[in-house]
Amino acid sequence: MADHGAVVRRICAALPAVEERPSHGHPAWFVRGGRQFATYHARHHDVDRPHVWCAAPPGAQEALVAERPEVFFRPPYVGHRGWLGVYLDAGLSEDELEGLLIEARRTVCPPRLLAEEDAAPRR
Repeated sequence: MADHGAVVRRICAALPAVEERPSHGHPAWFVRGGRQFATYHARHHDVDRPHVWCAAPPGAQEALVAERPEVFFRPPYVGHRGWLGVYLDAGLSEDELEGLLIEARRTVCPPRLLAEEDAAPRR
């Protein structure tokens, strides 16, 4: 991934009912004015490498961190809620990142909105 922030921004902007706005000084993405599902950090505190924090379904954080600790980590502040940290310079493909961000959005998406989207015909 060349420009990590641009890749994250492009992926998130393509998701339905998503808006970007800053959160604690970092670019962040929210579902339709509601809950946040991802934050991009070029660096944050003592982590001097590009990474994303994103919501994750129950159990995903533990499984992914155990499977690939060179790519995934438990982020501060939100890790206790099951959020996943992803190092963007660790060989993760854009397709893998896109899948994680899609799942992050689905994890926090209101059930009614999710049901409407799942029921809509695919283009």
